[in-house]
Amino acid sequence: MKFTVKDILEMEVILALGCTEPVAIALGGAAAATLLPEKEFDAIEIWIDPNIYKNGMAVIIPGTGGMQGLDTAAALGAYGGNPGRGLEVLESLDETTIAKAKALLDKNKVTVNLRDEVGLYVKTKLISGSNIAESLIIDLHNNIVSLKLNGEEITDSPFLTKSHSKGGKHTLADLETWLRELTLPDILELTADLDEDDLNFLEVGVNHNLALAEYGLKHGSGLGIGKAIDRLIKQKLMVKDMSSSARRLTSAAADARMGGANLPAMSSAGSGNHGLTAILPIWAIKDFIDHDRETILRAIGLSHIVTAYVKAHTGRLSAVCGCSIAAGAGATAGITYLVGGDVHHMEGAIKNILEDLAGVICDGAKAGCAIKLNTAAGAAVQAALFSLHGVNVKDTDGIIGNSTQKTIQNMGALSHDGMIQADKTILKIMLEKQMTKKNQQDAK
Repeated sequence: MKFTVKDILEMEVILALGCTEPVAIALGGAAAATLLPEKEFDAIEIWIDPNIYKNGMAVIIPGTGGMQGLDTAAALGAYGGNPGRGLEVLESLDETTIAKAKALLDKNKVTVNLRDEVGLYVKTKLISGSNIAESLIIDLHNNIVSLKLNGEEITDSPFLTKSHSKGGKHTLADLETWLRELTLPDILELTADLDEDDLNFLEVGVNHNLALAEYGLKHGSGLGIGKAIDRLIKQKLMVKDMSSSARRLTSAAADARMGGANLPAMSSAGSGNHGLTAILPIWAIKDFIDHDRETILRAIGLSHIVTAYVKAHTGRLSAVCGCSIAAGAGATAGITYLVGGDVHHMEGAIKNILEDLAGVICDGAKAGCAIKLNTAAGAAVQAALFSLHGVNVKDTDGIIGNSTQKTIQNMGALSHDGMIQADKTILKIMLEKQMTKKNQQDAK
């Protein structure tokens, strides 16, 4: 089984409007709603895995004026989502559909059920009179594998996932199995296969993510980290260099995205924030070096491939921060490529950033993600520059292996085996906070 760089881009690099976890819930609701004669519902029920639950709890849903929540995402998708837009399903929201969603939520007619099993899972049931419509999404945020109306499987819906590859045989699991066998030199060879169409596609991703960064810098959305860095540089409390420029641009985009800006991000490996981290630090440093368009875009292509490679080991959703671990590794590889480093420098840079950020946890999607993207962007620049000057973490250190492949395999073991209890504890803390807030509101 062999994949091409086009397969990787097609499956792993996709436009997404809003955080992909609530978006997946909205997509499930929107797809199920297409089976019903009218978009009027008596109740909605969803069943989701712990990581979808964790990442969808606190993030603002774009185009809603600040609404958030898992139940909210389900209702908005069912009433106003366009499943034909995939991860941009909520692009079609309007005031009428938002009002309908709020009315159903006010009646407490949307029920969220948390599964014990890990692995991306979103099951939606819409009840409308005597009709029950269901959808099921697994593995990928936009992977609709089942649609049912009154218990009968619907097989001819255009919203059911068709294969991402020619011949209809390969799935994300196939791609990840293949990716896990690659070495860093193999990945670098794939970058050479990027043609002009691929480069144009990668440039589209740059433009979308730059639009988010510009929005964040202008409006100070979310935590306003990007705008704060701007002020600090103007006050001469920070210096404008490669690292601060990477942090400024990347965190500003995360500020906008986590703050609910109604602009899509070019995602990477299933996450918009991964896409911001995989693309923007590389773009930010270009003004400090001699560069040309093709080299920059090939560096970004390399970043996407490395991000997908790391995620194939660590899992789609986990207790470790993928923006720091996976996209951070991708970004530092791309930066190393852009400044003229070879495969050995890239290997050193990836080891450096994983030693630096391996312990960063994922505690859900929210405004605070911008701080983590700020850290990851700066660390990606630092790790690359250190490696260029021969500063590399030794193979004898901790989880670092004697190759990029072995290091990332170790990171995968840490993510899957070592962090299971951590993930449960993070979710427990978040649920307790949510319950305390609800009790306080009920007391009023």
